[in-house]
Amino acid sequence: MHSLFLRIFMLFWVAMALIVGGSIAITFTVAAREYDSQEAQRRPSVAIPASEALAMGGIGALKSWLEANKNSIPDRDLYIIGPDGADILGRHLTESAARRLEFFNREAMVGLEPRPSGSPPPRNFRPTRVAPQIVAADGATYTVLLVPRRPSIFGALSLPGISLTILLIALVVSALISWWLAQHLSAPIRRIQEGARSLASGKLDERVSAGLEGRKDEVAVLARDFDAMADRLRSNRSATTQLLRDISHELRSPLARMRVAVGLTRQPSADHARQLDRLEREIERLDSLISQVLKLARLHGTDASFAREQFAIDEVIEEVVRDANFEGAVKSCKVRLQGNANATVHGNRELVRSAIENVLRNAVRYSPDAMPVEVLVNRADAGLVILIRDRGPGVPPADLERIFEPFYRVAESRDRDSGGEGIGLAITSQVMKAHGGSAKASNPAAGGFEVRLSLPGEVLAA
Repeated sequence: MHSLFLRIFMLFWVAMALIVGGSIAITFTVAAREYDSQEAQRRPSVAIPASEALAMGGIGALKSWLEANKNSIPDRDLYIIGPDGADILGRHLTESAARRLEFFNREAMVGLEPRPSGSPPPRNFRPTRVAPQIVAADGATYTVLLVPRRPSIFGALSLPGISLTILLIALVVSALISWWLAQHLSAPIRRIQEGARSLASGKLDERVSAGLEGRKDEVAVLARDFDAMADRLRSNRSATTQLLRDISHELRSPLARMRVAVGLTRQPSADHARQLDRLEREIERLDSLISQVLKLARLHGTDASFAREQFAIDEVIEEVVRDANFEGAVKSCKVRLQGNANATVHGNRELVRSAIENVLRNAVRYSPDAMPVEVLVNRADAGLVILIRDRGPGVPPADLERIFEPFYRVAESRDRDSGGEGIGLAITSQVMKAHGGSAKASNPAAGGFEVRLSLPGEVLAA
């Protein structure tokens, strides 16, 4: 049985059958006890009119009374056993009646003293634990046996005599309920299975949570998680495709310039030194771009594996600030450092340095001449926050998140002229994620542009 639907269906059906069967068995046991109790209460009430009939008309009247009343109790057989041990009507005793009579003769029968002739015997009976006795005028003793017929579940429960119909109805109803439950549980799972196959075949637009919006159970949550996974896969594939296009575009530009330089070098009147310098610059740019792409690929995802060590974060920040001040001196841009972390970081020193440097160099590059760039370091219980703020033109709000995507540029010509590859902030974001932190950009109300680098307390130590 490999089908989940059949497993669920059979499990529910068998469980419901066991519950119904067990309930009936327990109820039957209780009802059977009440059944025997009622029988014990009926014995004297049956023997009294029999005693009256015997007293008033003798054995003939007793036989007539028994013939008229032998079926008066629907679920009992009424016998009157004479001194010879046989029913006075000559009927064959059932197995149950014979056992009761044998038990009575062995355990309960006690001889009676002969009655004086002519003494009135009204209601002359003796109740015993098994069966009452009545005594004739001549002293003959008759035993009244009230024997239950073969007990049945439906009889003991006082149900009508349509046991097979009731059983079939119970089976059909439980089967329908089990089928509905199995369908209710397995249908979304089958849909998820089909969706997984579609995803495996490359159909990333497949979604499975349609129609389950109102459900809050685990299966519906699984379907919504599946759709979220499909959205993420589609987004990742789109991002990968776009990244490959961007890399191809970025590699094609320096290669094209190198071809031009080679062509110019082959001309008789070419300035070979100048063209060789051009080729060297383009080779360096290609090397830098490839190194950045490889670094980004290695950092992709939050579970990136790299060497970790303990290092003082303040030393790294101060080193990056000194280098940025050296570059900013050309445009009289001063980098101001405020605050300190007083902590060590468990991570990769060069990657963290590269992440901070990428943001700070961008801030210096786009800051107006003679305008300062601020680096604010703040240590809190939640971790470490590094704010890098410049007085540049800022970024359109719609692009604040996209600037951390590889090769995304807010202003294409400006970044190309400044020598940026559009990948530095993407590396910064991935480095922060790899260390459990984040990188976020914003436009302060006072103007300019700000990048917030956060490291969690887990990677910090005093």
